[in-house]
Amino acid sequence: MRFVLVHGFTQTARSWDEVAEALAGHGDVVRVDLPGHGAARERRLNFVETAAYVGEAGGPGMYVGYSMGGRVCLRLALDRPDLVEALVLVGASPGIADTDARAARRRADALLALDLDTGDTGEFLTRWLAQPMFETTTPRPDELAARRTNGREGLAYALRTLGTGAQEPLWGRLGELTMPVLLVAGEKDAKFRRIAEQMAEAIGPSARTAIVPGAGHAVLLDEPARLADLVADHAAATR
Repeated sequence: MRFVLVHGFTQTARSWDEVAEALAGHGDVVRVDLPGHGAARERRLNFVETAAYVGEAGGPGMYVGYSMGGRVCLRLALDRPDLVEALVLVGASPGIADTDARAARRRADALLALDLDTGDTGEFLTRWLAQPMFETTTPRPDELAARRTNGREGLAYALRTLGTGAQEPLWGRLGELTMPVLLVAGEKDAKFRRIAEQMAEAIGPSARTAIVPGAGHAVLLDEPARLADLVADHAAATR
């Protein structure tokens, strides 16, 4: 099985280091940097194009996406089910269904992007990680250093183009998924625990949920070994 790992906003492929190391004994591991981040920091694509780009980079396999990366992997699974043999979404959603709430999120992301237009990546990252959703997370020094290499222009683009407010909501299409889907959320991430349960119900019998004890939103950083075990078990069940 090939594992294709796709990170979240402000992260890079380095954010998967511990998970990737644990999965190496179970198959090939491919890590993809999202546009505006890491090795793809200069790349600019819309949301649908980003999903296609991830699929081209990853090839056939199990896609594991966290947060923004999870939303992109979900879009890829719907657009190219021939590539996505199985799917793991970690702290991810299908977007915001309510029009007013989506517009409000788009405005909030635009303000954050404006912050980046006029400010400093390091300062923005400090504020971003100070949010309550990351209170259980202490990024590794090397992972944090990799994040600081992301340019402010690329992060601002990602907020405006790949953010939850900019994304077409996919709730109505979840029933199209036929591959095995694992929906992972941290025990302390109440919002995404709820979303995982709602998604599982909408997808149907091919989906199941897993709640990771002690973890917050960033499960891949809070409990990398546990997440790797869940992914490996999902791959074994898929085979």
